[in-house]
Amino acid sequence: MHLNEQIKILGRRIILVPYESRHVEKYHKWMSNDTLRQLTASEELTLDEEYEMQKSWREDSDKLTFIILDADIYARDHDEILAMVGDTNLFLRPDPDLNDRQVAEAEIMIAEPDARGKGFGREAMLIMLKYAQSQSQLKLDKFEVKIDMDNTISMHLFETFKFVETSRVEVFHEVTLERQITPDWISWLDQQVQLQIESY
Repeated sequence: MHLNEQIKILGRRIILVPYESRHVEKYHKWMSNDTLRQLTASEELTLDEEYEMQKSWREDSDKLTFIILDADIYARDHDEILAMVGDTNLFLRPDPDLNDRQVAEAEIMIAEPDARGKGFGREAMLIMLKYAQSQSQLKLDKFEVKIDMDNTISMHLFETFKFVETSRVEVFHEVTLERQITPDWISWLDQQVQLQIESY
């Protein structure tokens, strides 16, 4: 999606930047890890296929993605590749209950082992949710996540965001949680995070 191609969002400990071709090689190395692919329900791609996927993330109107940078590493080295620790994505689709609204399926991945357990995923996801909710052109009605049943850390994370379990599919080993975008929830989200957006 072109919506975020010229912005970066500054958090306290992380920075969100658009997914560019220069990020693909490191991203591809992450996705060669079997455990990461299982937890993110991802297929293994060749490097060429990964470059094509990056282009689709940029061009397709139903996909929105940011690369997550460790703000301290970036401040020290001014090197985006070195500072990369993960990514956060939204997949958009029409809401079956409201013809003029959309559902955004959210994903978060902290790929670098040393970056886990530091709150980066929580901060990045809160920023992504707030950014998407604030973009009126996306016409969002609710957020949704689909999480592997063994990924208790992710399930707990989204429960702290007031997501509620709506289904459990044993054959896919997957739990779905949803969060309606209501005035009360927007107020809660505003208390959690303030967007600081700069040109990229």
